[in-house]
Amino acid sequence: MGRKVDASLLVGAAEIAERFGLAQAQTVHAWRRRYSNFPEPVVRLQKAFIWYWPDVQKWGRASGRLPS
Repeated sequence: MGRKVDASLLVGAAEIAERFGLAQAQTVHAWRRRYSNFPEPVVRLQKAFIWYWPDVQKWGRASGRLPS
């Protein structure tokens, strides 16, 4: 059985970019490749990755990209 998450807290690259104040969602994918500690998506679809927002938020705060 997989990890249980609150579906209302699932986000894609566009939502992450918006919450971080980024101009392009592609930056999220660059972070994923560049930083080994960037959270793994909870779902990988054919053309999209889905993350659990609390995981990404925690990473953003720890990396100084989001205010505490």
